[in-house]
Amino acid sequence: MSQPEAPRKFEVTCSSCNLREMCLPGGVCLEDLERVENIVYARRRIKRGETLFNAGDEFKSVYAIRSGFFKTSLLDGEGREQVTGFSMGGELLGMEGVGLGHHNGTAIALEDSEVCVMPFALIEEMARELPALQRHLHAVMAREIVRDHGVMMLLGSMRAEQRLAAFLTNLSKRFVRRGYSASDFHLRMTRDEIGSYLGLKLETVSRLFSQFQKDGVIEVEQKHVRILDSAGLEKILATR
Repeated sequence: MSQPEAPRKFEVTCSSCNLREMCLPGGVCLEDLERVENIVYARRRIKRGETLFNAGDEFKSVYAIRSGFFKTSLLDGEGREQVTGFSMGGELLGMEGVGLGHHNGTAIALEDSEVCVMPFALIEEMARELPALQRHLHAVMAREIVRDHGVMMLLGSMRAEQRLAAFLTNLSKRFVRRGYSASDFHLRMTRDEIGSYLGLKLETVSRLFSQFQKDGVIEVEQKHVRILDSAGLEKILATR
């Protein structure tokens, strides 16, 4: 698997970034924002298929996705990949390393992407001086915990069709937060990767996509998805 290019130092301004409110500086007032911008010491471009970090790598930085899409994954005892999450613009990667001192999984770009590199030592130092940043850092970490619990609920208590409905609904909401369409989007991940994340076999994922299309809930053309009946997806989720 190819490795990304080395980070390059150049002017990075959080204040002009349209994803700022979802990112780490989002909780900081404008007068402190100039100081917080110093946390971002470089941007790094990651091509599709390249790794941002690998499981076991020393934890030094948190990465804010400026553009693109990533998957995070682990290898099980038999060397098979288990997808643990999908991340898009405005979200942070690498937070799981805060308590471990190393990265627990591998992050791979699903399309050409760009990240802001934020050394965690700098974040901690600045958070001590700026209470608003510290509060927002804790909020971001709490959000990651809630997301992990959500995945556990997804895998532990939902039927197969509910898992896929929840996955599509979640993606829709995340796209909306970034100013994109709630009902028309392109899946960056493969059916196999979706199955790995949802704890379903590839055949099951393909069958469910076909079933949802047959029922008029979605329209699928390869990786392009249109949600035709969002209430229908919610109904699948609510079915006991």
